[in-house]
This record gives sequence, structure tokens and C-alpha cells, in this order.
Amino acid sequence: MTCRSISLQTAHDWPKAARWLEERRNPGDNVESAVRAILDDVRARGDEALLDYTRRFDCAAFEPPMRLTELEIARSAASVAPEQREHIGDAARNIRRFHEAQRERSWFETLPDGSILGQRVLPVDSVGLYVPGGQGGSTPLISSLLMNAIPAQVAGVRRIAVCTPPRADGSIDPAILAAAHLLDIDEVYRVGSAWAIAALAYGTPSLPAVDVIAGPGNIYVATAKRLVQGIVGIDMIAGPSEVLILADSSARPDWVAADMLSQAEHDP
Repeated sequence: MTCRSISLQTAHDWPKAARWLEERRNPGDNVESAVRAILDDVRARGDEALLDYTRRFDCAAFEPPMRLTELEIARSAASVAPEQREHIGDAARNIRRFHEAQRERSWFETLPDGSILGQRVLPVDSVGLYVPGGQGGSTPLISSLLMNAIPAQVAGVRRIAVCTPPRADGSIDPAILAAAHLLDIDEVYRVGSAWAIAALAYGTPSLPAVDVIAGPGNIYVATAKRLVQGIVGIDMIAGPSEVLILADSSARPDWVAADMLSQAEHDP
């Protein structure tokens, strides 16, 4: 992550911060046009386009299939240290407990005149979850998988497809696959960025389309989700991840460092 800090000593320094923030408002006019071209290409060429983009941006020697087998997921999950698997399990249980309490339920009421009021809550048939690999695949966002897959499971969604970009050697970080294995998710694809969103929205021979796309990503992922909204449902358009740290001499340096590191996995 590209970090930049501004030291604000007095109220007179705030205009300096405002000018710095103003520089960040426009990420570039070429993003949307580039993403539209990717969406159109995947819609027209399907798997061939997915392979081309993956080889160009993620893994030069990438070979199909894009979907991992259940055995590959299980073997990779088994390679994760037991302590780390335990942490993932603890997080999953906490997340599931919260969303079980949050789940909406159907209800009906019959009035004295015989009319019936109420609502019926049903899950969508399928969701596609985008899980970023982090900078260069070095900081996998395991929490993104847990925080999106578990609510879908609680809601009763039958099909959960996970897309995550491969690393330079074509592999997926074992910790992500450990989380998928823990949740009994067996549909995991080695494909990322805007072309993954296109595949989830339009479908390809190897990656069937879904009803809803959820999960964060960089500006290309966010733009792709915005452009396919309406063809599929989306969770939200995630904005840039920011952190503001106010600290003085009384602050614990390790806590300040932890707050800074919590954003270091994200795209600049």
C-alpha cells in the first residue's frame, strides 16, 4: 500500500489536509472505459477472455481449469497450521452466531375481516463472492470470505461460488481455501478482478452466472459491480478503505501500528 502521512500541528494546517484529500477525488477517467471493455469481452468470448486476462495480469503460465476440485481445496486447507485453522473457526462461529440472530423471518397475520398480511422471506438461489487476494496475493482477505459466505448460508442460499485471483504461480492462498473448506464451500475459482465480476454476472461455460454478487475489491472490481448492477444484484459499492489515526505521546505505539497495518492489505 502506498502510504502518505500529513502532520497537522494546528487548526491552520487543516487546509493542507483538504487540498490533499481533493487530489484523491478523481481516480482517473480511464477506469470505467477499461472496465466496460472487459465486461464486453468476457460476455463475448467467455472462458477464453478469462484466461487471457488472468495470464496477462495474474499468472503468465496459468492453465485451466479455473475451478479447484474438492480434493485440491481439502489438501490446501490441511496445509494450514492448526492454530491458524482454529482462529478461522473461532471467527466463523462468532460471525454465524451474529447473523443467526439477525436473520429475517417470514410472518403472517389474519385480521378479523379475513384478510391476511405478512411477508415471506426467501433466499436467492445463488451468490458469487469476490475475495481479494491482497497485495500480490500476500495478504489474503480471509475475513471477506467469512463475512460474506456465512450470512448467505444462514439465509439458506443453495449455491455459493467464490472467485479469488490466483497468485503468480497460479495457486490460491491456503488460508482462503481453509476457510472455504471449513464452510463446506466447494465451488472456488481462480479468477479475479473485473473479469471475475463479468463472469459472475453473465456466466461462461466454466463459471455459471449468479443472482447476487457480494464482496469488496479494488476500483476495477467496484466499477464492474456498479456496471452490472441490475443484471445481477450486488451488496454495495465499496469505497476506498481509509484510516485516520489521532495519537499523542500517551498512545501505545503497538496499537497505533496495528491500526495502520489493518489498512496495509488494501489497494492504494
